[in-house]
Amino acid sequence: MARTIEVLPDAVANQIAAGEVVERPASVVKELVENALDARAGRVEIELAGGGKRKVRVADDGLGMSREDALLSLDRHATSKVRGTSDLRALKTFGFRGEALPSIASVSRLTLETQADVAEPGTSIRVEGGRILQVRDMARTRGTTVQVERLFFNAPARAKFLRNTAAETRAVSDAVGTLSLAHPGVAFRLESEGRVLLDLNAASDLPNRVAQLWGDRAAEELIPVHGEGEGFRLVGLVQRPDAARPGFRRTALFVHGRPFREPALIRAGDRAYRTTVAPETRPWILLELRVPAGSVDVNVHPTKAEVRFQNRNAVEALVERSIREALEGEASAATMDQDLPLPHVQVRERSPAGPGDGGGSSETQMALFLRGDGAPGPEPGQEVDGLVPEPAEPPRLWQVHRAYILAEVRDGLLLIDQHAAHERVLFEEIMRSFDTGGSEGQRLLFPLTLRLPAAEYEQAEALSGLLHQTGFEVEGFGGDTVIVHGVPAPHPNFDAERSFREMIEELTHGSELVRSARNQHERVAMSFACKSAIKAGQTLDEREVQELFDRLFATELPYHDVHGRPTVVRLSSRELERKFGR
Repeated sequence: MARTIEVLPDAVANQIAAGEVVERPASVVKELVENALDARAGRVEIELAGGGKRKVRVADDGLGMSREDALLSLDRHATSKVRGTSDLRALKTFGFRGEALPSIASVSRLTLETQADVAEPGTSIRVEGGRILQVRDMARTRGTTVQVERLFFNAPARAKFLRNTAAETRAVSDAVGTLSLAHPGVAFRLESEGRVLLDLNAASDLPNRVAQLWGDRAAEELIPVHGEGEGFRLVGLVQRPDAARPGFRRTALFVHGRPFREPALIRAGDRAYRTTVAPETRPWILLELRVPAGSVDVNVHPTKAEVRFQNRNAVEALVERSIREALEGEASAATMDQDLPLPHVQVRERSPAGPGDGGGSSETQMALFLRGDGAPGPEPGQEVDGLVPEPAEPPRLWQVHRAYILAEVRDGLLLIDQHAAHERVLFEEIMRSFDTGGSEGQRLLFPLTLRLPAAEYEQAEALSGLLHQTGFEVEGFGGDTVIVHGVPAPHPNFDAERSFREMIEELTHGSELVRSARNQHERVAMSFACKSAIKAGQTLDEREVQELFDRLFATELPYHDVHGRPTVVRLSSRELERKFGR
């Protein structure tokens, strides 16, 4: 019987591998830059011609290679990074398969120049379509330069799938930008047809790298994220909710400096923003994961663009929890900012009385904020845990247009939307009350008898327990009628019947707001906060204005209502002066 199975020639095997590894010029750049980073390069320079279709040149100042290693690097599965299967579970390098360079060489005209030891001559190797044409000595500094010309010259079927020059250039720029985020300590330079697209000096940290890439304003809109759990460590940057916009977003995920794609982790990050941004808004998320050895598999995709975590649920939970804590910490930090003197009293630490000291004090100052339930802080002169409050001048507040609260702060003005602010207050208070058995409502002397459509009647009955915890005491009366025996009192002008009807309608038929909730408790709390909050056009006296201000800045996330809209607009003194031409 004739033999039908043959071992493929190396040239054919390399072209098959190239079909998986080399998709476009950006793939070539990514593989070559990752090799440079593995070689401990401090600077990487990339040049393009024709979007990389005519030429890609990547030069680094890394360790370089000897002639023997340079020739071996062009053989399939020749690598310095893996010695056995156990190494795959603890990879700390980008490359490991030994396929990238021979795959690229099989579909291009490639020149490899390298120098490892200045005492020895450098090496230049010229390859065309996978065949080595020339090996010679050359003089050069330590490092490696790879030039790839006429990509897919011998695979026209692949070449015709490449996009236009501008699109391929953008793809290369995105790939280099992503790698530069993972390695802020490395300098990068990208040129296309003599035009400099990126010129990044080595940066001290990720925020500085972001500023280099996208400007200082973008960097200022990001807040740091830190988290640990079950052996995993997370660091990175996420966008402040008030800076997030619908549409375009930037996301980047890294594990030990390796970029990867994982939509589930991005969705976990989005969940952390619940009740702080509108449902269609997608904030920027840039995260780096450090994981225990053996807990991640990077050998699951030809281009190494995907990884598999042994405990993905734990990683998702860490991402969501860490980002949520960062957002809450940002709100707390802004509240404590010395340029924003929010409701507090200054206190001095009381020193223990000693012989002859008369109970003197050090001048330590701190802020005692209102409790979460809105109860007032200590009175001036009242001792609290050894601390004696001293009066601090509160911010001056005004209601304007019966819709906003204007607050004078040290470095400018705050403009607060009274309805949005009260929404945030009510939502957090109701969510806390669910953990403690709910809020007490006021019993009505004359209960409300309300007729509802059939679907809404069923919803009211189904949710009667949760409604009771918000303060609505509801009883089915049969048919299409409910009796409301008790109602909450979130503010003096609260319209209980209107709020109840609007809540039941929204919870029955849905809305963008309640669809963004993660569970039934949040749905009810969101709807209650939206329908029951103080409305625009409602006059507030001085006491009510002060109380709303205090309660807002006692919440965990004071800067956004439950729809994700801002509650506060800040105008700095510098901005005001600029508007008046000073």
